[in-house]
Amino acid sequence: MGRPEAWCYICVIMPDQNFALFETTIGAVGIVWNARGIVAVQIPEATEAATRKHLQNRYPAAQEAPPSAETQKAIDGIRGLLRGEPRDLTGIVIDNENSPAFDAKVYAIARTIPPGRTMTYGEIADRLGDKLLAREVGTALGQNPCPIIMPCHRVLAAGGKTGGFSASGGVVTKLRLLTIEGAQPGGAHIVRQSSSRCAALGAQPDSC
Repeated sequence: MGRPEAWCYICVIMPDQNFALFETTIGAVGIVWNARGIVAVQIPEATEAATRKHLQNRYPAAQEAPPSAETQKAIDGIRGLLRGEPRDLTGIVIDNENSPAFDAKVYAIARTIPPGRTMTYGEIADRLGDKLLAREVGTALGQNPCPIIMPCHRVLAAGGKTGGFSASGGVVTKLRLLTIEGAQPGGAHIVRQSSSRCAALGAQPDSC
């Protein structure tokens, strides 16, 4: 008589998440990380307390802790970029294993855009092999968990319109980031999306 079949149960354990808040020229920014890399960046809310609350609502399992060495490098890079320094953040490791494959491809392209430069949703779609994917590109960028490091603020709508920005402050924050980086928002090449145009698209002004 043979041995009873042994059952093996594999438990997938997610890496522990930690978070920290740090001051920048635009306010208190939040950052979440685990052993694999940076998980999220929280754009400043009206107050540091509001930023902390929003971050904890998004990542309730994350524990506040001193930044790891790699996270501190990311913090230093973000601070420098927000001071107007031409910092290259492409070396920062991001844990985007939970992002859909399409979104991850969009983020990878967005990360190639240097400070002071922009691309359009259509240009990213074209790089993905289908110009008709512009709306899907916008949706992916709207779900970007790591703004600034994955610089969705550098992606514009057609005709130089700003497009949307789902982080706190919406388009105003997007324009502020572009101004810091020297992309000349509000000038001949970048114009704010009008509320009437957004209404026509069936979206809010800060999200279309």
